[in-house]
Amino acid sequence: MEDYHKPDQQTVQALRNIAARLRINSIKATTAANSGHPTSCCSAAEIMSVLFFHTMKYRPEDPRNPNNDRFILSKGHAAPVLYAVWAETGYLKENELLNLRKVDSILEGHPVPKQQFVDVATGSLGQGLGAACGMAYTGKYFDKASYRVFCLLGDGELSEGSVWEAMAFASNYQLDNLVAVLDINRLGQSDPTPLQHHVEKYQRRCEAFGWHAVIVDGHSVEELCKVLSQPRHQPLAVIAKTIKGKGIPVAEDKMGWHGRPLAKDAADAAVKELQSRILGCSKRLYPAPPGDDAPPVSLRNVRMPSAPGYKPGEKVATRRAYGAALAKLARYNERVVALDGDTKNSTFAELFRTEHPDRYVECYIAEQNMVSVAVGCAARDRNVVFASTFAAFLTRAFDQLRMAAISESNVNLCGSHCGVSIGEDGPSQMGLEDLAMFRAIPTATIFYPSDGVSTEKAVELCANTKGLCFIRTSRPENNIIYNCNEDFHVGQAKVVYKTSDDHVTVVAAGVTLHEALAAAEQLKKERINIRVIDPFTIKPLDSKTIIDNARATRGRIITVEDHYNEGGLGDAVCAAVANEAGVAVHRLAVPQVPRSGKPHELLRIYGIDRDAVVQAVRKVLSSSANAK
Repeated sequence: MEDYHKPDQQTVQALRNIAARLRINSIKATTAANSGHPTSCCSAAEIMSVLFFHTMKYRPEDPRNPNNDRFILSKGHAAPVLYAVWAETGYLKENELLNLRKVDSILEGHPVPKQQFVDVATGSLGQGLGAACGMAYTGKYFDKASYRVFCLLGDGELSEGSVWEAMAFASNYQLDNLVAVLDINRLGQSDPTPLQHHVEKYQRRCEAFGWHAVIVDGHSVEELCKVLSQPRHQPLAVIAKTIKGKGIPVAEDKMGWHGRPLAKDAADAAVKELQSRILGCSKRLYPAPPGDDAPPVSLRNVRMPSAPGYKPGEKVATRRAYGAALAKLARYNERVVALDGDTKNSTFAELFRTEHPDRYVECYIAEQNMVSVAVGCAARDRNVVFASTFAAFLTRAFDQLRMAAISESNVNLCGSHCGVSIGEDGPSQMGLEDLAMFRAIPTATIFYPSDGVSTEKAVELCANTKGLCFIRTSRPENNIIYNCNEDFHVGQAKVVYKTSDDHVTVVAAGVTLHEALAAAEQLKKERINIRVIDPFTIKPLDSKTIIDNARATRGRIITVEDHYNEGGLGDAVCAAVANEAGVAVHRLAVPQVPRSGKPHELLRIYGIDRDAVVQAVRKVLSSSANAK
């Protein structure tokens, strides 16, 4: 290559020496912890040496500088070699490495963002490249900056379909600022990997996905320097043939050593051997400084430019209100971006795309990758990210969502077409488990708006709420019930129907809130008064409002939801009143796998329509009367 400047011999030796020290510190750390993956670290030592001390541009004293090149260790179990790198830069003290995996150390078993040099948590394999795609997309299309993104993958995780979803995404969007280094060390955890060292097969696969793929000796710093210096016009896959356990004679290329630290005597012998390979070299390598072209970004106080414009009694589906609200929010802040999984004409993300095409990212039918890309786009607080698809299809990305929580990521998800109220499409399209899924995620906030006004307010609140946010939207058109100046807050319910003498409190959300309101009007004719509560957020739930109103209705609560019994609104309310004496909860939910039909038919068949609420109220009151 004419434009390739071959490193001088001192640089080559310095890189080799760094690789040896990375192995030494990985062995020492895992032996001190009596836990970890030293052999997985050792196969990547030269790769890490060249990446961090020859290729990447960054400020080691400021790991999250927005101009820095990004690095994701997708094979997160090799965390000790990453920590060893940052000790080599001087950011960490070398003796800190000996605290690996201790409860009072930030150096956890797999990378987490409490470490300033980690952007996203890894360790559940197959997710790093998707997040790297989000970072690279942001760098190329949103920041329009010169920083590059590097992702190190293991060959074991190349069996994950999510990796190839990311490969397809990167190729489609020509992410020429993205480099994936595949550490092909042949051995998995319990078996050799399917392709073992047939690196040419990996090359053909990567090329078929539209990447430029180059095979190198992963232990040759010269070859690594050369391939990583090549100019790129498409994403680059460096297929590095390596030896698992390289530098540890007892473990090199041997099964049975994955996740197994060396005993102290074996570690001492390996360290002594590695130290003998460190040759005298006066040259000290420092990373090159990055450019200074990433624009300043402020994500504070992202607000709607005006109040909602809906009129009471107007009919609108919350899914449409979501798309309209998102487009409106983006008028105020240019860092609001939207992703969708080829459902934009159903989620109404298309309203955003029409108005802000440069900030819309089509992720196609690849929901796992969509969530990972969203996490990458949100990293380092570069964007306010919303991603949407059917609520049912987010369930396939649960692992990505739970890892997003571990990543301390601020990502907003919208799941449309929840429940049996979608009608004829049938159960495969019905989100009936989504509330349970998001309730199980510790950083999640769950919004369940019931009209256009509350949906718009939910979108605005999501943009200013830390952690994962989930908005559950519905297909049917329902009445606007709130005035446009209504104030909404996370964890604050609304009492939408009440009298001075209510007999039962009904808690409902989305479509079923409108069923409960209709039931209230029907029961009123029988001189039975009920109180209807819209929780607005299912997590956190406004326990105080629910308990206070339950007490006002003699401890009688009915919940009604377009979701399965397990894990939804009913379970949330039961948990909220568990320690309240004299409070009983009667739950209406979808009791079984549903079928196709008209929405009103399905609400009736599965016992969550207005008639079911009326019958439940009568039953609760009858039971109370009989108890007396």
